[in-house]
Amino acid sequence: MSLLPESASFEELVQDYFLAVRGAGLMLSALDTELVTAWAREGVPFEVVARGISRSAEKALWDARPGEPVLRSLRACRRQVETEIRKYRDLSAGQGEEAPPASSKKRPARSWEEVRHARLCSALRALTEREAAMAPRVHRLLDTVLACVPREPAAMDQQEAWALLVLLRALPFAERRTVWRDARTGEQQLMTARARRVSRRFRLQAAVRRRLDMKET
Repeated sequence: MSLLPESASFEELVQDYFLAVRGAGLMLSALDTELVTAWAREGVPFEVVARGISRSAEKALWDARPGEPVLRSLRACRRQVETEIRKYRDLSAGQGEEAPPASSKKRPARSWEEVRHARLCSALRALTEREAAMAPRVHRLLDTVLACVPREPAAMDQQEAWALLVLLRALPFAERRTVWRDARTGEQQLMTARARRVSRRFRLQAAVRRRLDMKET
């Protein structure tokens, strides 16, 4: 999700991603930095925190005025990020439990990636009911790109990104152009090339979900 070197710290990754998604700023405030440090102590993957940031930003994106940052501070993402951290830790704890006896009817605990994968597949199946023309492309997605459940957060992010890109390409040209235009609205000229790519990718995925009414994947 980030274009920083692999050696970048958790704090650097979070700051880089937040500022790119926000679309403005060069560094975090002191209070935001303290918040990132607290999240780092949770010991969860960067992608878990990034998901909370992106979900918060996506909810705020369509209410932001032209030229106005999507989020005023990282603290605005706190509730959503900590919800994602709690989900990840709860699901990870479930994965560490002993398997139930063969005779037990209790379903085994699912991982964070399995839960996200299931929600994405469910959203895609619901899409075919709303837009029948998308059904062939969706079924191919389910049989190919989404055939396997990723085993790590970064791979899950990549899988979802590929799925949304395929759906974008399935739209008529005029609609694709509108989605691309929406994704580029609000870009800041002072952003670095790297931050602009991250920001554009976030906005593009948000625009595709908005167009297809898949905002809760």
